[in-house]
Amino acid sequence: MESNQQTKPGIGELAMDNARDRMGVVMGEIGGRVQMRPIRGGVEWDAMPDNVVSLSARKELSARLAVKNGNRRVGL
Repeated sequence: MESNQQTKPGIGELAMDNARDRMGVVMGEIGGRVQMRPIRGGVEWDAMPDNVVSLSARKELSARLAVKNGNRRVGL
């Protein structure tokens, strides 16, 4: 594999849907589409596999920190 290629994220991993410019958790793949759920929960959406990429370490850390801070604000 070339160093400039990104690996496809697996189930349970954070990823970016480039077509919608949304981050989410990969929930599975059905009918040739990737099911993704918003990081903080909510309704899943379908994404084309070619549009779903793994997050950089920096973006993943930032997303996880935002969720943790949001949970603290509401007492979770």
